[in-house]
Amino acid sequence: MTRARAELVDLSATSYYHCINRCVRRAFLCGSDHLTGKNYEHRKTWVVERLTELASAFAVEVCAYAVMSNHYHLVLRVNKEAAEEWTEQEIIERWRQLFKLPLLVERYVTDKTTSSAENEVAQAIIQTWRNRLMDISWYMRMLNEHLARKANAEDNCKGRFWEGRFKSQALLDEAAVLTCMSYVDLNPIRAAITHSLETSDFTSIQQRINQWKETQSTDNKRSDKTVLTNDRVPLVSLIKSSGDTHVHALGYLEQDYLELVDWAGRSVSAGKRGYIPEDVLLILHRLGLEAESFVQHMQGKRSHLSITRALGRLEKLQAYASQLGVKFIKGFKQTQAIYQ
Repeated sequence: MTRARAELVDLSATSYYHCINRCVRRAFLCGSDHLTGKNYEHRKTWVVERLTELASAFAVEVCAYAVMSNHYHLVLRVNKEAAEEWTEQEIIERWRQLFKLPLLVERYVTDKTTSSAENEVAQAIIQTWRNRLMDISWYMRMLNEHLARKANAEDNCKGRFWEGRFKSQALLDEAAVLTCMSYVDLNPIRAAITHSLETSDFTSIQQRINQWKETQSTDNKRSDKTVLTNDRVPLVSLIKSSGDTHVHALGYLEQDYLELVDWAGRSVSAGKRGYIPEDVLLILHRLGLEAESFVQHMQGKRSHLSITRALGRLEKLQAYASQLGVKFIKGFKQTQAIYQ
């Protein structure tokens, strides 16, 4: 049975969520339509540009993303703690990026209100905005409506562009976040669009590779071949720093993650599950992931990662199910196979 989004996105359970949206019928988000000969590749840039714009407004951060021909994947982290520290002026400036301010708030900002009642109403409106700016549903709404309007205008048509509301999956622990990020980053390889992470255009893994190359470069300069539009998306750092005060901040080495995804990608595309580099195996064991089951999970059916409501260790799933008031959540069986 369909549950309200507010019940599925619970920040007290986790700050991380895997979100997916797919185009209706045969509509193309981007890529080439072999039936009509039209090419929509430029629409990938729309997604990246919008993600970049939303980053300056919302307290919703991107951990991983992949833009495919008729759908996209996002791994998001809600930074509730940062949003709660915003001043009223910060909230107003962020909301102004998305909408025109109502007259009452404009008067409140310029000290032109005439009563305490007006001030209280304006303050209540601003508090509502604070809540919306750390709400995944509002974030996805601002992303999807923007893309739908641009696509419909380009196609000179009206009507629905997305097949329905976005699907979300709670990621209940660090191992679940890592697994899902890897799954998202490997989407172009799984779809046989490309055979290397470096050429997986419009994915977060390609961006992380380019950024890592920058830090390793002696002259700190980037070649023309590594200048890509998708480098503009602000990504959550994998390395926990003193500047990242998020209670659920990640704590991995960037290079370890790149090596892990590269290994998993080779295994998925070539079916070579017998050889696992020692350095990658160490990070898998450190996170409590069983290597062989991890690979099987990465090349499994859609239901493993695209449909299950939540992903995490068994005890985390059981607690999450209890919190939702249900006895069973899809994913128990996969969890027992993947997590030690």
